[in-house]
Amino acid sequence: MQTRNIKRLFSFAILLIVALPMLAGDFDLASSLNKFTTEMGFTAFFVGEGWKNLVMIALGCFLLFLAIKKEYEPLLLLPIAFGMILTNLPGADLFDSEMWNNEFLNANSPNYHSYGYIMAHGGLLDILYIGVKAGIYPSLIFLGVGAMTDFGPLIANPKSLLLGAAAQIGIFATFLVTQIDIPIFGFTPAQAASIGIIGGADGPTAIFLTSKLAPELLGPIAVAAYSYMALVPVIQPPIMKFLTTESERKIRMKQLRTVSKKEKIIFPIVVAVIVSLIVPSAATLIGCLMLGNLMKESGVVERLSKAAQNELNNIVVICLGLTVGATATASSFMNFQTLGILCVGIVAFGIGSASGVLMAKCMNLFLKEKINPLIGSAGVSAVPMAARVSQTEGAKADPRNFLLMHAMGPNVAGVIGSAVAAGILLSFLG
Repeated sequence: MQTRNIKRLFSFAILLIVALPMLAGDFDLASSLNKFTTEMGFTAFFVGEGWKNLVMIALGCFLLFLAIKKEYEPLLLLPIAFGMILTNLPGADLFDSEMWNNEFLNANSPNYHSYGYIMAHGGLLDILYIGVKAGIYPSLIFLGVGAMTDFGPLIANPKSLLLGAAAQIGIFATFLVTQIDIPIFGFTPAQAASIGIIGGADGPTAIFLTSKLAPELLGPIAVAAYSYMALVPVIQPPIMKFLTTESERKIRMKQLRTVSKKEKIIFPIVVAVIVSLIVPSAATLIGCLMLGNLMKESGVVERLSKAAQNELNNIVVICLGLTVGATATASSFMNFQTLGILCVGIVAFGIGSASGVLMAKCMNLFLKEKINPLIGSAGVSAVPMAARVSQTEGAKADPRNFLLMHAMGPNVAGVIGSAVAAGILLSFLG
């Protein structure tokens, strides 16, 4: 009885709200309905190039399928896909790509506006995107990654650093190839560098560099980077098998030595200082990575370490994914450049994986204790997926061969290497 009375009161209130303006002569029902229908997003799909927004929404739904059903990098691919859907909803005005063009943010341009203007006039995703543009989100993710990473395998076998460095060849090789006399797909040097970083298989680094050098390509590059990271178990094995013999895949490596706590504490401090002095542009990412690792290994700030690994990292991932997905508007995504990014990106990733394997084979020419070349492919930054692929392929050749911990050395070295590569490119082109 009480529920029925509440419904009646609610209906009466709505009737008053509609009827009073009509009685006062200030309400034109026909024009209001016409305005309401013309502002509906559905109508925009059938006007001009609105169909492109519909295609982008369908693509976002497909990426959601991959994230949810296939579990392809779901932590970031899911919010990226949903951000892609939101930004392509006509009339929602959640993200204005024009606010982020070079002319708008160039202090020397007559159309310059500051971040304050964006805070006042931008949509929700515009405001959150400031964290991407300022390099905040990728850096905080590196803080969390550092707090979750064990550099012990790298410290125990410093030669792994060479494998991690070799895997970054894909980044620079791709950059140089796209700068031949007739640039492929018309990429500028800054765009080519941003695309090449996909070869490092490090999503946050790719986002960090692209937001600085080629923000107009952020959406396609982020989608390509995380898609290829998810496809590591598909892309790498054929390359690994092609470049190695069965006897090489059966090479067994000695168990790694135990690394002391003192070594683990000193390592992030030394790396942060040395890398930042050599490549100052990489200090932001390397500094956050090593700070997170120092918090983990010191053992005296367990609360901070857990917060970096969990609460902080999760919040940042949500904001980063949504805003990066928001940059994938129909105008920026549906063009030949996006196809070029997908093609060049997978080439960069393939070259990086192959370079690590070939470096291991090269090192074996001079080493008494041979390295299983399969761990070289783990030099890309897809932690720990690339290391698991090395273990899987090694076990196929010899079920008793355990390569996982050996592969983790070049794998974590790849995280450092991709950040250094991004710093080098940023210092040259930024």
